[in-house]
Amino acid sequence: MGENIDVGIFNIKEALAMADDHGLDLVEISPNANPPVCKIVDYKKFLYEKKKKLKEIKAKTAKVVIKEIRLGPNIDDHDFNFKLKHAIRFLQDGAKVKVDVFFKGRMIIYKEKGEYVLLRFARELEEYGKVEQLPKLEGKRMIMIITPKK
Repeated sequence: MGENIDVGIFNIKEALAMADDHGLDLVEISPNANPPVCKIVDYKKFLYEKKKKLKEIKAKTAKVVIKEIRLGPNIDDHDFNFKLKHAIRFLQDGAKVKVDVFFKGRMIIYKEKGEYVLLRFARELEEYGKVEQLPKLEGKRMIMIITPKK
């Protein structure tokens, strides 16, 4: 009952009658072709297999996880090392790390301090990941993205 039937070229009425004789459905596979390509199959089974293929494709795609770490332009060494350890763990787990320096109030005039902190962070993480996006100022934040090394 669930078999596919090869029918060749027919008009729509003959194909529908053939599908009805076998207790199956006429399914349009490629509507843009000339003439349109149809198959005589069990429609529910056809939908199930199509859904199964989509699920397999979705499972094979890699999911990119981005972890975010926020620093200040005047960060202390202990805090810096604490955040560094977290970043190392994230990179070892295979996640990207988005590091940003947030400037409060008038601290924005010290952009070079923020850039220095980010570049120092990148230098410390050199053996675990590489810089995907160099420090870039967006509003009151300076952002850098680091990807794990394979």
